[in-house]
Amino acid sequence: MSFDSSTAARKRILGRIRRAQGRGASRPSEAELEAVETYLRAHPRGPAPRVAEDLVGRFRARAESMQTTTDLVEDWAAVPAAAARYLEANGLPAAGCVWPRIAHLDWAGAGLALAGREAHAEDLVGVTGAFAGIAETGTLMLVSGPETPASVSLLPETHVAVVAAGRIVPYMEDAWDLARRELGALPRAVNFVSGPSRTGDIEQVIILGAHGPYRVHLIVVRT
Repeated sequence: MSFDSSTAARKRILGRIRRAQGRGASRPSEAELEAVETYLRAHPRGPAPRVAEDLVGRFRARAESMQTTTDLVEDWAAVPAAAARYLEANGLPAAGCVWPRIAHLDWAGAGLALAGREAHAEDLVGVTGAFAGIAETGTLMLVSGPETPASVSLLPETHVAVVAAGRIVPYMEDAWDLARRELGALPRAVNFVSGPSRTGDIEQVIILGAHGPYRVHLIVVRT
């Protein structure tokens, strides 16, 4: 199913729910949206742990505590070479898929064959950007769309994610505030990634890669 058709199906389902609730139109009215904003403004945040001023350092430290590897580069032009170094050092394939939004980077010049599209079953490596990084927990926030397909971070065994240092915020609440300001209407999916997928269902032993990537590598772009 294409992104457009799945989005249309979602709208039809939500429209039926709204009609069953007696709320009329398939989209929230301006009054409903204002009511939500009023509710959010009237409910201040609860207490939160202090996050150090060095958001990049905190973000990397928390991510690495969850079996994620990290790297720091000066600018976006250095990203393909950094990804290639990581893949080569770990004996991983130099081919896979990449978000269309960052497909313009010189991946081929770094020796990588990355197709700008959603993930296919045979893709072992997926490279994405990130909407934001959350310093408190070392978590990535990813939002879906035609240029940022969710499958690239979920299907391949290896997920390489690139996040700009300026997009790293202290708390999850800050990431949601950023989404409301920049996106307006939320996308079909918002995914939070905190290290490789894992499960402890079998005798409470943690197994990585149970429901998604076995490994996650973060490249933070300083500028």
